[in-house]
Amino acid sequence: MSMRSPLGRVLGTGAAHDGVRHWWMQRLTSIALVPLTVWFVVSLLALPSLGYGTVIAWMSQSWTALLLILLVLTAAWHSQLGVRVVVEDYIHGAGARTLTLVLIGFAHVLLAAAGVFAILKVAFGGAT
Repeated sequence: MSMRSPLGRVLGTGAAHDGVRHWWMQRLTSIALVPLTVWFVVSLLALPSLGYGTVIAWMSQSWTALLLILLVLTAAWHSQLGVRVVVEDYIHGAGARTLTLVLIGFAHVLLAAAGVFAILKVAFGGAT
């Protein structure tokens, strides 16, 4: 079963030349976010307290840090994909759309990098 239209199958691509890939990436990141988010919420609720020391000790564990990084990166990617669709649908000027997409891309990379940096800083003992 193909998700492409008959014309898309003949030509090999859609109007944007990657719409099916974008759609699949949005679905895959949302599927990945389900177990990561459930793990995150359950792990926080399982902590004896949400005090600074307890959370730092929890984040310093290697598996916790790894899963937190995966959560941050997947959430940033998923968010960027979703915001990109909104911008493409509602900003009609080509220049304004391009500038907005570039700014959104930079903002998502900056936020993801800041999140990963913070997690690594705690995991390697930089936040005491």
